[in-house]
Amino acid sequence: MTHEATDIPTLKEALQKPRKHRDMKLALEPMPNFSKTPGGPNETPVSFWASWDLKDRPRRIALLLDDCQEEYRAYAGGILPNMEKILDAFRNARSGSDGVQIAWSAWSRRFDDGISNAMDRWYGPRGLRPDATENAAYIFTGAPGLEPLAEIAPTDEEVADGWFYHGKHLDMFWTFDEDGASYLDTKLKAHDIDTIVIVGLWTDECVLSTAYAGNSRGYDVVVVRDAVATATANQETALTVANSTVANVLSTEEVVAYMENDFVTGAPGAVKGTRFPDGRKED
Repeated sequence: MTHEATDIPTLKEALQKPRKHRDMKLALEPMPNFSKTPGGPNETPVSFWASWDLKDRPRRIALLLDDCQEEYRAYAGGILPNMEKILDAFRNARSGSDGVQIAWSAWSRRFDDGISNAMDRWYGPRGLRPDATENAAYIFTGAPGLEPLAEIAPTDEEVADGWFYHGKHLDMFWTFDEDGASYLDTKLKAHDIDTIVIVGLWTDECVLSTAYAGNSRGYDVVVVRDAVATATANQETALTVANSTVANVLSTEEVVAYMENDFVTGAPGAVKGTRFPDGRKED
């Protein structure tokens, strides 16, 4: 394990010297995406939101359809029309740009899949009753449940190109190839994607996990509020947390309008590197 030097300066000390990765004049200005509560301890609670807007720079962008599978049709009915609109907008944009991609995942846990990890312990071993299943960790209807929702399914060509895959963890990035690299991250890096737009199921589990993972890997993250859904009571809570920590939570209308009218293809590597897992640039 590596450690940084013990003489790490304080923020006040560090601000006295030039930093090649920072515009120091800009850094000292107040944040426009921050609020605080006078009168609270240390002026808390505080609130943050994304400082960027989709239209503020050219982008290389991917749509992630998170576990949009037949297993979850009962939860997806209300958002299917919006996911169709977004998918159509991305496919149209992809036809004229090398900076647009689309990926589908399917949640494929089984109670007998040989995995025994923290999720199994969290949910516990009970609730697998075939007549009234309670345990949410496992696929209930077998192989047919893993098929993508027909209305937004990938084409044969998209499947052949590897853009649909099965996952066994909440985070879409946590599926690995034979070399131990994140399957999705590798696919996106091959096209220098720097922004991901997430739709699908469940908001408070796979969607939120993928949003955090994408942010940690250096992607700007959009979650589409009316194109994600869940079976739990946590929909609005999950969206609030995402919007105040790692994602820009937008509407279907906003995303479709951006892809149809404002999307500009970015240059590869302009804002995100591919060598390091966290997306840092090398210069």
